[in-house]
Parts: sequence; C-alpha cells; structure tokens
Amino acid sequence: MKLQGQIVDIQNSRIYKGEVTIAHGKITNITKKDHNVEHYILPGFVDAHIHIESSMLVPSEFARLAVAHGTVATVSDPHEIANVLGVDGVEFMIENGKKVPFKFNFGAPSCVPATDFESAGAIIDADGIKKLLENPDIKYLAEMMNYPGVLFDDLEVMKKIEWAKHYNKPVDGHAPGVVGDDITKYIKAGITTDHECFTYDEALEKLQKGMKILIREGSAAKNFEALIDLLPEHFENMMFCSDDKHPDDLLLHHINDLCARAVAKGMDVFKVLQVACLNPVKHYSLDVGTLNSGDAADLIVVEDLKTFKTLQTYIDGELVFDQGKSLVKEITFQNLNNFNTSKKEISKFRFPSNSKHIRVIEALEGQLVTNEVVEESLVENGNVVSNIKTDVLKMTVVNRYKNLPPAIAFIKNFGLKEGAIASSVGHDSHNIIAVGVSDEMICKAVNLVIEHKGGICAVSNADEHILPLPVAGIMSDKDGETVGKVYAQLDNMAKQLGSTLNAPYMTLSFMALLVIPALKLSDKGLFNGKEFKFTTVAVD
Repeated sequence: MKLQGQIVDIQNSRIYKGEVTIAHGKITNITKKDHNVEHYILPGFVDAHIHIESSMLVPSEFARLAVAHGTVATVSDPHEIANVLGVDGVEFMIENGKKVPFKFNFGAPSCVPATDFESAGAIIDADGIKKLLENPDIKYLAEMMNYPGVLFDDLEVMKKIEWAKHYNKPVDGHAPGVVGDDITKYIKAGITTDHECFTYDEALEKLQKGMKILIREGSAAKNFEALIDLLPEHFENMMFCSDDKHPDDLLLHHINDLCARAVAKGMDVFKVLQVACLNPVKHYSLDVGTLNSGDAADLIVVEDLKTFKTLQTYIDGELVFDQGKSLVKEITFQNLNNFNTSKKEISKFRFPSNSKHIRVIEALEGQLVTNEVVEESLVENGNVVSNIKTDVLKMTVVNRYKNLPPAIAFIKNFGLKEGAIASSVGHDSHNIIAVGVSDEMICKAVNLVIEHKGGICAVSNADEHILPLPVAGIMSDKDGETVGKVYAQLDNMAKQLGSTLNAPYMTLSFMALLVIPALKLSDKGLFNGKEFKFTTVAVD
C-alpha cells in the first residue's frame, strides 16, 4: 500500500511532497515524490496520561471514538477499575483493549486504594505491583499519588517504586502543588513525570529539576492555558494528556484539539507535534510508530496543520478511520462488577447539629483542587440542611462495597436550585457520591444509582434520568455514541437544575479524591488534603 501527501518530518522540522509505502503493518519506505495531493501525513497522536474508565467506555469503545481524532495510542492508568476489582480489573482492561486495533499502554496502578482514609473494593500491595510489572503488557508504574508516602519514606510505597526500577519501567508522578525541597525529594525517588501542575511557576520548577511535564486538558481539570507558554522553550520535555475525558467530549475532539489551540497561539508546529506525537513514545518506550522507515505504520492523514481535522487513521497499517467513519468494530464482552450496598432511608442523610458555622468544600471550575471555606449553617429541626440561597449544598459519599452509614459534608459552587445529582464514578475508590438541595432528593439519587448497581443520574421532584454503568459501576456496556449522547442529556439536566459548572459530573467525581487538596469527602468522613487527616464539618 502506498500513501501520498505532504510528509510531516517532525524530527527534522521539514515538510515535503512524498509517498509512504506500507507492507505487513510496517513502513518500508518513505520517499520524496511529486504529486498534487495537499493533505498532510504525520505520526498519530498519543494521549500521555488517561484513565480510560473516565470516558465511561470500555477500551474497545474508547478506541472507536478516539481514532476519529487521529489518536493511535494512549498511556493508560487503570487504577479506577483496579480500585473496584483489583488485578482482575486491570486484566479486563488489557484483554478488552487487545481485541481492537489500537495501542493501549497500561500501567501498574501504584495506589490501590489511593489512601487508607477511604474504602475501596480491592488492595494492590507491593507484591501485586511486582506481579503486574513482570507482565510485558504493563509499561510503567502508574501515578504515585501518595506523595506524602514518598516524602516520608513509607516502606510499601518505596517497594513499589523499587520494583519499577528493577524492571526498568518509568514511574509516573502526581504531585499537585508540591514544590521546593519536597519536589526535589519526590523526583530523587525516581519519579519522572507530573500531570498535576496548575501554575506556570510550579511546572517550570519541576521542568528545571528534570521532570517531564504533561499539559492536561480534560473534562474537569483544564491546565492548558496555565502551562502552554512553557512549550516553546521546553517542548522536548513536555507531553499532552487529558487524564479524564468524558464521552461527550470524546465525541468532539481529543489531543488534536490541543495541537490546534497551540498552533493558533503562533507556536511552531513541529514543536507542538513533538509534544503530541513523539515524546510519549520515547519516554515510555512505546511500540508506536513515529513515521520512519521500519516503524509500525501508525500514522494519520489530516486536512491541514491548523485544525488537524483527521481524514484517515492507520494503526499497524490497518485503516481504522476513514472520511468520518470509525472502522473499529464493536465487540462483545462479559460485564464484571463489585457493588454490595442496599438502598438507603432518607433519615440516613440527616446531619444532626446546631453548629452556627460549618466547614465547606469550595469546588473550583476547571480544577481538581478545592478550597476550604467556613459558611453559616442552615439548621432545621436539629438537622443541617442545604441552603440554596448561599449555594451551600449537602453532599454525601456512600460506601458501595458494604452497608455502612453515609458520610455527610457540604459543598459550594454546584449551584443546584432543585433536585440532586449522583454518581458511582467517585475517584478513586468509586463509592457513590451525590449532591442535592434536600435530604429527600439526595436519597432518591443515591438509591437510583444503587438500583442499577452503578451509574450517573439526575433527579427532581418530577423526573429522574440515569446512565447505567454496569461494568465495575464505572463504565457502560453500550456503544460510545449512545453513551456520549445520554451523558450529554444528563449534563444538560444537571444544568437545568441549576448547576453552573461546565462539567458538573466530572467535578463531582473528584470531590472524593483525597490526594488532591484542600478539602474532600470520603465514605469515612471529611478530609483535609493538606494535613492528610480527617477534620470536622461543624466549626463551632
């Protein structure tokens, strides 16, 4: 097979008319050849850090959508499903991904559970990490979220890192806001990347100390604008990633969008494409072609180098996307889950207190970090309730692995004026998380999720809608287009209920992620992520 077009030679910063010859999945030759073809041929895009589960799609369905945007590979941390099902969940992801022509590169989840301050469905200790890293399908040790464990030389944490070094596999980082001597020690432990930088100065310090920095632009956390100006000078040590990408977003764009936005800012297209296409392959030693003779034929044909609209995507020489149609076939698979809690009574969501002030989580648009604020409480019959006027709403995290009392706290900036929303996608332990205007509505939403053994939902007095997630309680067993459309409808309903957030469900899903400061809620209680200990809701 021969492909003609404008060859984009990223390594040598040149574009020329040429022809690519492909045989048996490999590029056998790239030659200069005069022709009238105006479209461009370049290596495929790589998402350098993503949790496939956050698309609410199994890997095979994620691939069907991603190839439409020129993505040929991902560096995938399966710690979402690992927190639910352990090693069995990781193996499900690997095997499902192998059934389609797409290059998923899975890591060994380093933090299952993410902390000892929450209830997960499984534990992967250092011995489990060793067994995973022995597997050639496991390419790296996934993000070390327990950065306090690294800083305080926790024995189990350090064993996991040492096993990665033993097998000569990179160690991914996760160190939001960690700077100074702390980040120096974190890096010296052998951790090579960070995707959690939310300021220019933080990312610059980490780059200067030898880290690879990922510019993240997901459905909730959006750091592109804060970090992109580092790219022109530091392009050799940067990558693009989405981290968490909801299905409605994935229907629209992926890494190609970040390339278009960077080029629109006047940045050198070759530097941008090195970040998007080459750096992840080099850093993780991926079996992904970079448009050289002898490489795997993982390449894309795009309309131009401004919008990067994908016309065709090839993986191992196989045409997987062509002129608007994904050619990745749907596959059948068996659902697996871990969901063992029963429906709750409204009384379980009471918060008995007469405290005049409460400690409140302040959610921030486009960020996973939160603020801690103190607000006046609204008390009715000895029960602290949601206050719509001040936008201080009751939230809950309900253990989905055992029948235990719900944890209760309060959150600001969701903006709901009626009803409630709930989800069994609650990073990282994936307990049920909900926020609403009343105990009744919160209970209704939580029970709807429990009834379906996983899902995301929105409820009001008159209506209820749910996207069931029967695969580990975090992924759908339906096709990507259907999931994307239903999710978009739920997102719209949440906004009709009053939410002012751009991605209310994605933001909600991170309000139980204890390793991101400042204040979060686990199934065990309100947690101070800066001091790494539980705190009280009532202030006085």
